[in-house]
Amino acid sequence: MADATDTLSPKTPSARREKVFTMINKASGWFDALGLSWLTPLLRLAAGDNVKEQLSELKRVLLIPILGILAFLLLWGIAAPQVNTSLGTIPGPAQVWEQTGKLWDDHVREREKAAAFYERQEIRNEKLVAAGKEDKVKWRQYTGKQTYIDQIYTSLITVGVGFIIATIIAIPLGIASGLSKSFNGAINPLIQIFKPVSPLAWLPIVTMIVSALYVNTYDWMPKSLLISAITVTLCSMWPTLINTSLGVSSVDKDLMNVGRVLQLPTAKTITKLVLPSSLPLIFTGLRLSLGVGWMVLIAAEMLAQNPGLGKFVWDEFQNGSSQSLAKIMVAVLTIGLIGFMLDRIMYALQSAFTFSANR
Repeated sequence: MADATDTLSPKTPSARREKVFTMINKASGWFDALGLSWLTPLLRLAAGDNVKEQLSELKRVLLIPILGILAFLLLWGIAAPQVNTSLGTIPGPAQVWEQTGKLWDDHVREREKAAAFYERQEIRNEKLVAAGKEDKVKWRQYTGKQTYIDQIYTSLITVGVGFIIATIIAIPLGIASGLSKSFNGAINPLIQIFKPVSPLAWLPIVTMIVSALYVNTYDWMPKSLLISAITVTLCSMWPTLINTSLGVSSVDKDLMNVGRVLQLPTAKTITKLVLPSSLPLIFTGLRLSLGVGWMVLIAAEMLAQNPGLGKFVWDEFQNGSSQSLAKIMVAVLTIGLIGFMLDRIMYALQSAFTFSANR
């Protein structure tokens, strides 16, 4: 007869199963944050959970969204050929997918050209060094055209710079506004005036100021990138500022009174009491700001003809070829997918930091 302690051993099948389910439950929060919630029922099915219940959950989080996407693609494929424009009929999903492949092939070819250029340059310089002509050795950067992938990368860098600047400005101002009614009263009219201003209004002003002040440019920070980044900053900082102020002003008064009783310095009060309590709202503001910044960036690039996805869309519109409309649709879908991924990344960071703060 088996010892009674064997049934309580963590090595028994039931204990191992409970441990697996515990791990899946912990991971499910991250799956939800990253838009991968359909992984949870799949893992629970593999672990031997209730089949009917998990299939029902899988239907809700995976099958129904897929059916919605397929219905959209079907409707798009049927309706698109019925609409005629100056660039031809609206491209359907098949034509857009075809242009996606061509844009990727263009990128691969351009990278191959760049690799061949640097290889030839290195061979030439090695020959000059071997011949004792080191003074004639020259290293040049490849100056080929920007590919679609390059322009995506440029847009991401630009929105990242603008978002970081906006965060650095907005969070301290929001904290000060939430802690001080006088400061809030002083800054609130400015927020209400500047918050609705369009990027199309900011862009000429930013262009003139940057052109006047940023004379000695750096290769790692082109003037066009800085102009777009500052425009993003001016349009995207307000949600973070407002939500930070709201979060700070909503901190439990008893908690603040404890800080006063303990005579905590202002800096420690902010880091130990204010920020942990207001992090959820701050991250909500950051998510909104990043979304606004991404939308603003495309308009700024299009108007100012700065490198990036906005310029790509405008160039294709001006090109007017039979393939241009399909390429514009590729850009539209790319912009939407990147916006979704940026929001998921921010939500994952919010989940991580707010969990750590409240643990």
